Amino acid sequence: MASDIDLTNDRPVYVIGGGPGGLAVAAALRAQGVRAVVLEKSEAVGASWRRHYDRLHLHTTRKLSALPGLPMPRSFGRWVSRDDMVRYLEKYAEFHGLEIVTGVEITGIERSADAESWLLHGTGGRELTGRAVVVATGYSHTPRVPSWPGAREYGGELLHAREYRDPAPYKGKDVLVVGVGNTGAEIAVDLVEGGAARVRLAIRTVPHIVRRSTLGWPAQRTGMLVRRLPTRLVDRAGEIMSRIAVPDLAAQGLPRPDTGLYSRVREGAIPVQDVGLIAAVRKGRVEPVAAVESFDDNKVVLADGSRISPDAVIAATGYRRGLEGLVGHLGVLDDRGLPVVRGGRTSERAPGLYFTGFTNPISGMLRELSMDAERIAKVIKSQALKGR
Repeated sequence: MASDIDLTNDRPVYVIGGGPGGLAVAAALRAQGVRAVVLEKSEAVGASWRRHYDRLHLHTTRKLSALPGLPMPRSFGRWVSRDDMVRYLEKYAEFHGLEIVTGVEITGIERSADAESWLLHGTGGRELTGRAVVVATGYSHTPRVPSWPGAREYGGELLHAREYRDPAPYKGKDVLVVGVGNTGAEIAVDLVEGGAARVRLAIRTVPHIVRRSTLGWPAQRTGMLVRRLPTRLVDRAGEIMSRIAVPDLAAQGLPRPDTGLYSRVREGAIPVQDVGLIAAVRKGRVEPVAAVESFDDNKVVLADGSRISPDAVIAATGYRRGLEGLVGHLGVLDDRGLPVVRGGRTSERAPGLYFTGFTNPISGMLRELSMDAERIAKVIKSQALKGR
């Protein structure tokens, strides 16, 4: 380990976020001989994973989901559970001897007066100075619920999917799940299997559905192989594979999409990996319905004009990155609130400020985080050597 790199104790690299991305970067930096301090606003690493619903398993394989320097145990199985993922993150921090400070939320980042460092403002009036900063606060940071007219006056239960844990509270109830991404699809199946009396799934844009694994071959590996191919070619191949592997569910209210799979990916929409949705829709246990337009007293108004009265509405409507308050003033975000550059690159406006975990690639987010971590660590080490 190159312990002579001039990143002194008063100016380490600060990594904001103690999830997989932040821990991977910190471990990669440590392996390069660079001191890194992880700042986590909660009281433990992997906070977002601890909040996920009980049923959750990775949709990427165990072997392709490990972070740099520590394989996942075979005992976790091929599709790693939420609880095992949390255990792995705890073990990862311990194994690499990472320096982690919990209970500190960073509220602002700015260049220091000498323009050679970064000044971080944190809770409790803290001010920290770092040689470089890596923002790893996560793709799913701030729950997003559409501004539906009448939602505030709705008399039923309305919650974001982040608040959902298990189906027990909804046994015997009529539940509407809004949003058919991977989270919405899986929660709908969980509710059915957990005894909900009726489960409807509100769909605005028909998703692409793929088998998580076909004859032992995971969809993730296909994503890895095709991600650099021409979009039209992958769209065509995806259409053929869909017609072979996924039944036509148009009669049940879930037609095939009218745009290509990879075209959607380029727009940021990842295919839904089937963990029971296809069977549930075919059997009528999950009922696709039109998108939610508004709320009217205790009724939900759908885009086709129909009105329904579920006991509960679970909004699986995604997240915002929540970066505007932290770095919005630095000119490093695009009009969607995403970093203009990510991984091992930094903006000319903010040299030494790095971002990881703000994409949702078809090849698997954890795999991408691992590659980002290695790139970032090498660049920071190179910059540190130049500044010696």
